[in-house]
Amino acid sequence: MIPFAALLLTLACGPALAQVYRCQAVDGKSTEYINNVKEAQQRGCKIMEGGNVTVVQSAPVQKAAVRVVSSSPTSSPSFGGAEQKARDSDSRSILESELKKAEARLVEQQKEYNNGEPEKQGIEGRNHQRYLDRVTELKDSIARQVSDIAGLKREISRLPNNN
Repeated sequence: MIPFAALLLTLACGPALAQVYRCQAVDGKSTEYINNVKEAQQRGCKIMEGGNVTVVQSAPVQKAAVRVVSSSPTSSPSFGGAEQKARDSDSRSILESELKKAEARLVEQQKEYNNGEPEKQGIEGRNHQRYLDRVTELKDSIARQVSDIAGLKREISRLPNNN
């Protein structure tokens, strides 16, 4: 990798000094800029053409210790049948409670929405745009609530029945 100052000098002077190539970094997430033709060809880098490029070098990142965890099914915690049933039952009761709250909020919002014609509040009598904005917000809120309810019902349906 070329130093920041050299990169700026190379870019400022143009292609007369050297070509600059943009490469995918080894980590696969960031971008590196190099001016070595052979290395650029080996790595499949693309030549930088047209426009100005400004590169700001960030502070070096300290590498944390890497801990490898196996994702095999045998390494995941397993619970006894009774304990798992209790967890499923708890999950079901929490989701059903959230579902009841969401359905109650939906009923309140639909009542306030009044089929697209909610009652005007305060300044909305003189400011029709504010009224229209509130109607739009109510409509969007109802749509989100319906989506949330559908999601909760989906999650409940995924849980095993503990009959």
